[in-house]
Amino acid sequence: MASADADEAPLLSEEPLCPGSCSRELELREFRDRYVIRSLDGAAAFAVARSGGSIRPLSPEEAAAGAGSDCKVSRIYGVVGIIRLLAGSYVLVITSRKDAGSYQGSPVYHVNSMKFLCCNEAIKHLTPQERRDEAYFMSLLRIAETTCGLYYSYVRDLTLNLQRASKLAAGRVHKPLWKQADPRFVWNKNLLEELIEAKLDEFIIPLIQGSFQSAQFTLKDRPVRITLFSRRCNRRLGTRMWRRGANLEGATANFVETEQLVEYEGLTSSFIQVRGSIPLLWEQIVDLSYKPRLSIIEHEETPKVVQRHFHDLSQRYGEAIVIDLTDKRGDEGDLSNAFAAEMGRIPGVRYIHFDFHHVCRGGNFDNLQALYNQIEEAIHKQGYFLMNTKGEILLEQSGVVRSNCIDCLDRTNVTQSFLARKSLDSQLQRMGALLSSESISLSDNINDIFKKLWVEHGDELSLEYAGSYALKGDLVRYGRQTLPGLIKDGMSALSRYYLNNFHDGVRQDALDLISGYYTVSQGSSSPFHNGGFESSSYLPVASAIIVGGITATTFTLSQVGRNAQHLISSIICAGLTVGVVALVKANGKQFCSRPRLCGLI
Repeated sequence: MASADADEAPLLSEEPLCPGSCSRELELREFRDRYVIRSLDGAAAFAVARSGGSIRPLSPEEAAAGAGSDCKVSRIYGVVGIIRLLAGSYVLVITSRKDAGSYQGSPVYHVNSMKFLCCNEAIKHLTPQERRDEAYFMSLLRIAETTCGLYYSYVRDLTLNLQRASKLAAGRVHKPLWKQADPRFVWNKNLLEELIEAKLDEFIIPLIQGSFQSAQFTLKDRPVRITLFSRRCNRRLGTRMWRRGANLEGATANFVETEQLVEYEGLTSSFIQVRGSIPLLWEQIVDLSYKPRLSIIEHEETPKVVQRHFHDLSQRYGEAIVIDLTDKRGDEGDLSNAFAAEMGRIPGVRYIHFDFHHVCRGGNFDNLQALYNQIEEAIHKQGYFLMNTKGEILLEQSGVVRSNCIDCLDRTNVTQSFLARKSLDSQLQRMGALLSSESISLSDNINDIFKKLWVEHGDELSLEYAGSYALKGDLVRYGRQTLPGLIKDGMSALSRYYLNNFHDGVRQDALDLISGYYTVSQGSSSPFHNGGFESSSYLPVASAIIVGGITATTFTLSQVGRNAQHLISSIICAGLTVGVVALVKANGKQFCSRPRLCGLI
């Protein structure tokens, strides 16, 4: 599991860099006219001009020059990348990290904090409108600095699961990490372009957003290590309500590859599952209601979108089993029916609808066995990946289970954990750690370790997409709902409501800016100069009027018996309150935080 100790990792400068690896310890020098970033475990260094952000590689002699001059010196742990805005460039660096564990013997780190170094002295030459735009863009960068769930390694490509990595040429590991990486899972892909152009391979670190959890237990007096590693795709990056469904290329929102890695007695096994939003064109626009209506976007490209998604899935993972966990009634039912109709046109993909809320009502997690009974034979046929200490491949996974609900968070996480536990039993039995009749569920200690991994995994993915902890964590941890769990779910649901309605529009803008879906260019018209007003800025006023109106109505009603005029006052206050409530309700979409940079598709 990710270490709770947030202390900085020890200095590694005494260890030489391996071919293809990145600098693990860096020194940042802040001069009045430039930033200098120097490797402490290699000879590389480069400078970034504070006037406009131009990059210049430095020789060892140039890097050493000015060491005794008046400059601020600090330790950083990686360069995430560079983004160029109206007034210049901004360099994102890792300012603290913690040890998250290891993946196949290579240390994995979690990003604790980041900051942007400003190279924007040209801001004084901008027009007033451009300065306002730059101020908003900079506020988005501050949001990006707080991005959670980022992981990286200095010596190993983490974007490829074990099966894919083991089948590539051995010489690949000598290439720079960014050349080894699967671009789908590189969170900072767009930010690396200027570093790549400057050939600063030693400083280019691919970051992955997702979850990394690891734990160890004992079977037959031998240690077993289980690692849960999820990789979030960057092709439709976004927040819960503002990135739904698929884009025209077939990439879906909240697409996550989850790898369950098991190590025992020199054997290593990997089991892959994926999740992703329903690959149709659909939306769910926030409007102040707790559960906004789902809307399917009618588009002539819809069949091709679904085909593109599953063609890509089959090319990467093999035969797919699709598990749709949505409700069969209401808006979810309409969306599910549309999905099922499109799946009927996709050959070679098995589609199964499983109404999770109906079958598992009452919080009965064990009812998922009914789903497993339908796909048990197919899952055994797909198998899992297994290799020995020599790197020889003993088994391969030939397909994948793709699960979805509406958010691909709570119901999906419960279902994936159930399938993962079944696979873990098979993996350990094949490795000789369990007999064919045994299961980890027979050991409360091991079972609790496994459940805790999946609960924390679900929470981390939920924080990244929805901004709150996952719901239904009790179903994973205990197999049933508990009172403390209901209270926690209630708090998380309220948090989701607030963030989705009043914050996620801005957060979506930050993601669109960082990921390159919106590009800032000099001379183009302002994306914010529309001549209208921001309705969301009036929401606090409307809320104050509503609360004040309710208070005034209650007070005047209590005085009606003493003075008839209070009745008239009560009617006026109540009418005003009802009118404002009706106004807010009718214009709920306008009062919510909305993205301003990019459209929904």
